[in-house]
Amino acid sequence: MSPREFLDCEFRRITLLGMSGVGKTTLSNYLPRDKWFHYSGDYRIGTKYLEEPILDNIKRQAMEIPFLRDLLRSDSIYICNNITVNNLYPVSTFLGKVGDESLGGLSLPEFKRRQNLHRSAEINAMLDVPEFIRKAEQIYGYKHFVNDAGGSLCELDCPQVIETLAEHTVIVYLKASSELEKTLIQRARENPKPLYYRESFLDENLRTFMAENGIANPDSIPPDEFVSWVFPRLFSSRLPRYECIAEEFGYVIDAEDISRVKSEQNFLDLIADAMKQRS
Repeated sequence: MSPREFLDCEFRRITLLGMSGVGKTTLSNYLPRDKWFHYSGDYRIGTKYLEEPILDNIKRQAMEIPFLRDLLRSDSIYICNNITVNNLYPVSTFLGKVGDESLGGLSLPEFKRRQNLHRSAEINAMLDVPEFIRKAEQIYGYKHFVNDAGGSLCELDCPQVIETLAEHTVIVYLKASSELEKTLIQRARENPKPLYYRESFLDENLRTFMAENGIANPDSIPPDEFVSWVFPRLFSSRLPRYECIAEEFGYVIDAEDISRVKSEQNFLDLIADAMKQRS
């Protein structure tokens, strides 16, 4: 697609790809809500594919409290999610962190089980994009569609996902500058959050972390320390994966240029410029 064809297109469908915190949601929020259907992969994961496991995890914690256990067993109360596009905390808490259970960690088998559930959920959420494009147009009357993909999309090792997104949307990779990269790494160190890891990446880095810190058992790993330690390595491992996707299927925007975006037209012009640079 040429820049002019993109700007003149009656129906625009876009996938935003990049690390969490790089500006995907910020960028999509400049798009008028009355014109654009905003599809959040993480929201779909939490409300469709991981809804039951998330609730089971919450119930398991509640059952540890005698007062709540009695109310749950007698069906006197029920527990539900309140996941929104801007509040995905239940998804994060379900994913959890590997390590010492007394510090809020999960055993390695349980952590990997949840990681695998998340991978399957993310694959399914992305494969749902074509159907949601159809729904957005035929049911809700939206001509334009933006897919705010999760930061772990490049980790799925599922060619069908990328091929499906490339067939139905324009893939735009938001590339972090070196300064933004430092900011994201510092943010992760100060506030370690649960993350998805490819199993081979996880196994390799667990071995390295444990060897460096003299830890013999994964159940003794300090969860926050491992997340803080591994994040820069995760960031570095994802960059070439993002770049390969963009090279074959999409376009690249420097995340620093997002500051120039103040309107829908700025957003479209930024993508058109990326197309021009590639042509």
